[in-house]
Amino acid sequence: MLIGAHVSQSGGLAKAVQRGVDRGCQAIQVFNQSPRMWRPTAYGEDDFAAFREAMDASPLDAVLIHAVYLLNCASEDPEIRDKSLASLIQSLRVGAGIGAAGVVLHPGSAKQGDVEKAIERAGAVIREALAESERCPLHLEDTAGAGGTLGRSFAELARLVEAAGGDRRIGVCLDSCHLLASGYDVRTPDALRDVLKECDRLLGRRRLASLHLNDSQAQLGSNRDRHAVLGEGELGERGCAVFLSEPRFEKLPCVLETGTDSGAPSSEDVAHAFKLRRRGKASRSRTASRKSKRSPSRGRSR
Repeated sequence: MLIGAHVSQSGGLAKAVQRGVDRGCQAIQVFNQSPRMWRPTAYGEDDFAAFREAMDASPLDAVLIHAVYLLNCASEDPEIRDKSLASLIQSLRVGAGIGAAGVVLHPGSAKQGDVEKAIERAGAVIREALAESERCPLHLEDTAGAGGTLGRSFAELARLVEAAGGDRRIGVCLDSCHLLASGYDVRTPDALRDVLKECDRLLGRRRLASLHLNDSQAQLGSNRDRHAVLGEGELGERGCAVFLSEPRFEKLPCVLETGTDSGAPSSEDVAHAFKLRRRGKASRSRTASRKSKRSPSRGRSR
């Protein structure tokens, strides 16, 4: 697992690399433009080259781009869909330029309208954005389910993938807070294993591409998207340790989005995640050892 954090891209994309290094990250996530404005930042080849050079000189192994929250690919308003399409295309092009592992996207919201029609609208926008870009993968993020947001279940994510044409570049980003809030209990190894079995069944194993590690202020099945500092919410340290030590997640980028640095992840938060991962792996090892000792011998009798 490549543990890291969402960091600011202020001052230029390459600046984000050092911010990740300063926090002890193995992976980082950035916005490719201001999260409060539709206007894209005009990055060029020099910016991309500077970012790649900084990455090559750092211990970081992966970068994710998070599409800005203004996007609603499922909007009933054609103007909002057009703006969302243009922004998403730009995100994918920047992702290709810097060698990102993927662009993470909140698929959109049906508001109070028909969900199936909203899925079709979102799928059409995503399909066109992929056609207008070349290499960078797109990771659809699961949602907590509040306010008609799409992607609150694996079945809904599977419908979005289908509506977008099933492109091989489409992956999924699983957020620990959103999973819990949408009704998936991921706080024990067995429960998380069962959740991932359902994910595999409905989406296919290869679609799982990235992770967000956020604790949750809201309870299981609440459909409320309220992040908490690592270990201080409904997941708690034990649940976060389970998520961090899941064998299926071993090679995936996993970024913290919430922390103790004025709400953003700090170096202490990242270090805490590494500590919880070690604790989770040790607990799984002890459990496996106990099960092995209880198992009867399978040797052949003579």
